[in-house]
Amino acid sequence: MNIEAFLLCDAATEQQGKLNVLGAFDTIYAKQLPTIHPACAIALRIRFGISEQGSHPVKILVIDADAKPVGPKMNGNINVKVREGVDSTIANLILNIQGLKFEKYGTYRIDLTIDNQTITDLPFTVREVPNQTQ
Repeated sequence: MNIEAFLLCDAATEQQGKLNVLGAFDTIYAKQLPTIHPACAIALRIRFGISEQGSHPVKILVIDADAKPVGPKMNGNINVKVREGVDSTIANLILNIQGLKFEKYGTYRIDLTIDNQTITDLPFTVREVPNQTQ
């Protein structure tokens, strides 16, 4: 298994095997707290080999620096089937999130678990809007 893309972005779609991503970012700016980020998406593209055919449980969880969940978690399964004549296949996953609430500035992360093992995480930060004095 190879994670080809794992992104926090403004929006994502999937069409005929293509993963379309708009506005990947790693920082959310807020004027005050608590703040609600109106909409974003987590986009994921995974490549599986022939030997990895079958069902793979997947979990995505957004957590704060204290490992407390701050948004929805996704639990699902990817059923991998590799077509005859090729040696791998891809799976595109998109988790659209509306109204993600943050109580504090700081570091957050998105944990990716596949087959009950944490595969990787995606860090991002929530920061105060910089003072624009001139």
